[in-house]
Amino acid sequence: MQPNELMQRMKAENAPIVVDVRTGIEFRRGHIPGALHAPTWKILLRLDKIPSDRNAELVITCEHGPRARIAESLLQAYGHRNIVLLDGHMAGWRRSGFPLQK
Repeated sequence: MQPNELMQRMKAENAPIVVDVRTGIEFRRGHIPGALHAPTWKILLRLDKIPSDRNAELVITCEHGPRARIAESLLQAYGHRNIVLLDGHMAGWRRSGFPLQK
């Protein structure tokens, strides 16, 4: 999903669940408003707060992509069916000038 599309959907109050898989330090430095913090290791150990609805629309992001791809694979293995990655990830979100929540 492109950052512009996500921002439009957030403004329209039709946003998917944004799952930020970065570390706690990275998340606290700034994340997409309303994002759910679920570090990749917590998803692996199933200690995350991902909604149990396997059809919920999820947008996964990390800083540059690798952790998001791992999280996507794990969530698919756990039965989630509606997952996309944020194009450009958090680096792209910041480049777009969109707001960050701290």
